[in-house]
Amino acid sequence: MSDAVAGRSRAAARDRLDAAGASAAGLDVRRAPQLGLAAIWLLDGVLQYQSFMFTKAFGQMLAATSPGNPGIVSSPINWNATLIEHHMVLNAIFATIQVLLGLGIAYRPTVRLALAASIVWALGVWWFGEGLGGVLSGAADPVNGAPGAVIIYALLAVLLWPSDRPVPSGAPAPFVAARAVGAQVARALWLALWGSLAYFALTPASRAPQALHDMIAGMESGEPGWLAALDKHSAALVANQGLAASIVLAIALAIVAVGVYLPAPVAKATLVLALVVAAVIWVVGEAFGTILTGGGTDPNSGPLLALLALAYWPLAAAAKPRADRSLADERPEGITA
Repeated sequence: MSDAVAGRSRAAARDRLDAAGASAAGLDVRRAPQLGLAAIWLLDGVLQYQSFMFTKAFGQMLAATSPGNPGIVSSPINWNATLIEHHMVLNAIFATIQVLLGLGIAYRPTVRLALAASIVWALGVWWFGEGLGGVLSGAADPVNGAPGAVIIYALLAVLLWPSDRPVPSGAPAPFVAARAVGAQVARALWLALWGSLAYFALTPASRAPQALHDMIAGMESGEPGWLAALDKHSAALVANQGLAASIVLAIALAIVAVGVYLPAPVAKATLVLALVVAAVIWVVGEAFGTILTGGGTDPNSGPLLALLALAYWPLAAAAKPRADRSLADERPEGITA
């Protein structure tokens, strides 16, 4: 009897140590994407200091996101663009804010404040800087950054919030993005994002015969020779193939959207697909966010989609405690490890 009690006590102690170890590992795993998000905010701030951003061309670029949007959306965009054209110092303020957001997320004591501020700032930029990503104007296309890269910053800030939602079973979260909001909410947010990308890939503006060709070809101007050549060949490959390319892309995006609901081995395969899709979009469709031309304000959606996919990668620590508990349940009473 005493051996059985001692065995159960040791098993319980091991469970507590495993849970503590999984929690510590989870903190480290979550910190990595937080630092990735911080690095992207810092890059945005640095890009915002470019000389191009202190010319009227920057205000005109912002105003270009207005057409096609409802008046309640477009009027503030036009007002903001005009204001920036006449007060270039505002751009320096915007750049400094983004640098501070990156530094704040990277510095542990201020990570909560910086993540909260980044959500507010991202929503403002999504409206005034991206025209809500074109989702209301009919111009949204996943290949050129729909539904707006900056809204993904806000989504990442929510999913990477440094707190854990209590789980009744005591089991660790299955992936990093589930720790703050729970697995069900995290999966629903993933489905909403990637499902919307699949939808945008099939809209009339995206599936027109030359839509994808023209979008990619339009990236050539100002790019380094090797990237311009890549854009040229990629555009030629999809010439007059807008519908077929849109269908293939939509299918891939839909598979990614439902992938997080599948068993871990299959989910990993769909997350690899998400990384591949994000890379193709970033290189071919977004030309690295045009940051190599001196006129890019951010790296666009590609790196953010990749970072998001990594935040959903199944954690080994989530499976180990369940396996240990199953073995303990199957072990006859009185037999100790």
